[in-house]
Amino acid sequence: MHLISHSSQPVDTDHAVARLRTTRLAASSKPYVARGSGTGRCSNCRLIASHCICGLHPGVARTHAGVCLIMGDIEALKPTNTGWLVADLVADTFAFGWSRTEVDPALLALLADPQWQPCVVFPGEFVAAGRAVHERLPLPGETDGETDGETGKSHARRPLFVLLDGTWSEARKMFRKSPYLDPLPVLSLNPAHNSTYRLRRSAHDHHFCTSEVAALCLQLAGEEHTAQLLAAWLDVFAAHYLSVRCHLPLERESPAHLRLRALAADPAVG
Repeated sequence: MHLISHSSQPVDTDHAVARLRTTRLAASSKPYVARGSGTGRCSNCRLIASHCICGLHPGVARTHAGVCLIMGDIEALKPTNTGWLVADLVADTFAFGWSRTEVDPALLALLADPQWQPCVVFPGEFVAAGRAVHERLPLPGETDGETDGETGKSHARRPLFVLLDGTWSEARKMFRKSPYLDPLPVLSLNPAHNSTYRLRRSAHDHHFCTSEVAALCLQLAGEEHTAQLLAAWLDVFAAHYLSVRCHLPLERESPAHLRLRALAADPAVG
């Protein structure tokens, strides 16, 4: 992993989730108005100006692994969406809207791209026997056992984590009703801790938000620093968001802020 950009100044967001949001808004018959929009949100970080985190952006990471987000209908429009945070930091993040009746040809092309080894991230208890995997994926420089038919050389395909980004009921529907995902292996995560995400309610502590899942996947693929950076970025975003929602003072020297700053300054930290 290495950072390909870094700035202490607000940055223009031009990533896959932002583009999907623009496309989704253009297709809407009426404006999508999120709670709190009347206060004026930053178009980049989605927070109000007094709590904007653009100046804290640690830079975009070029990683061996990639992330493919398949997003519920209005997920990209929600200011609490954390797939946006993944796209903020991971250069190879792709985002597509989900439909039961149609599939974006660009999504199918991505899943068929020979440089990638896609796997769907989903709980193993909902998967047919033999399809779920629990082991780590190939690290940079390792081979996956496949051989080029012309050269006879082994090659390593890059892990592509396919995350179903939506509510739990939406994710289950996407998993069941997307036949193009059926041939893919399913990565079942077994984290040793509960979710710390606090921006939306969940009936289950073991239900992780999209950003937390992406960080676990990156860690599994050997992208330890980017995983920690993403976790810190989520913590800072959540702290700023909850400060507004709950009318709490914002502690700009909190452990989350200090952690993000240290990780951004020194990739060896952590």
